[in-house]
Amino acid sequence: MIGSELDLCGIEVELARVEDSILRLRKVLQPIKESGRFQVILLDCAPSLGIMTLNSFAAADKLIVPLQCEYYALEGIAMLTRVINQVRDNGVNPGLEILGVVMTLLDARTRLGQSVVAEVRQHFGDKVFDTVIPRSTRLAEAPSHGKPIMAYDPYSAGAAAYEVLAGEVAQRLGLPVPA
Repeated sequence: MIGSELDLCGIEVELARVEDSILRLRKVLQPIKESGRFQVILLDCAPSLGIMTLNSFAAADKLIVPLQCEYYALEGIAMLTRVINQVRDNGVNPGLEILGVVMTLLDARTRLGQSVVAEVRQHFGDKVFDTVIPRSTRLAEAPSHGKPIMAYDPYSAGAAAYEVLAGEVAQRLGLPVPA
């Protein structure tokens, strides 16, 4: 794992100045991928469609799309789908595909959350992971303590949901599913 740092904030401006800016990350990751040392390389992107996210799309084989169980997220997924299609159609990364959509921040007590999940499942079918990440105080607190949920409260409902999701991801990638 390579952590980010605050200096990365300026990367959007820096990349705009270089040739083949959308392919920079792919070029950097290529020797790592070819080495065969890692089964999976995960890239965590900010929730934007800036140059860093486009670099990730150019470098990735598959995408996991987190989607909040909120109305405006449905509009965002339509825009994301268009960008993914452009990345493929323009030849930047013709093999890019969505591994799955994970529904997050579900408040199961509301009709809105349930209807958003239903609508996304209808549109994306089996691309939507079975696991849904619940809205949880413990999940919301973990970042403020500088810890991932597995370190902050490994026995919480949110941690359990992420463990099940990890198994689903591993299964879709054809990797051994953790016990």
